[in-house]
Amino acid sequence: MPITKSAKKAIRVSARKKAMNDRRKRSMKDIIKKIEKLSKTDKAEATKMLSSAYQVIDKATKRGVIKKNNAARKKSRLTRLVK
Repeated sequence: MPITKSAKKAIRVSARKKAMNDRRKRSMKDIIKKIEKLSKTDKAEATKMLSSAYQVIDKATKRGVIKKNNAARKKSRLTRLVK
């Protein structure tokens, strides 16, 4: 357990950051799964959702949840899947 005041604060801050990162990662995974499921049935609808997926992935990258190349790979695979 933390002893000093700053260590206690660091735990609180890291817990808040983890919650936000988990939320961003979960929303990214959800929209990717939706597009993967839609691409099997309705390619046009999946193509429409692609821009929102890009937006979520880019935000996760900007906030440091995932790395730049990981984001590029995810976007590339989604585009290939939809087309």
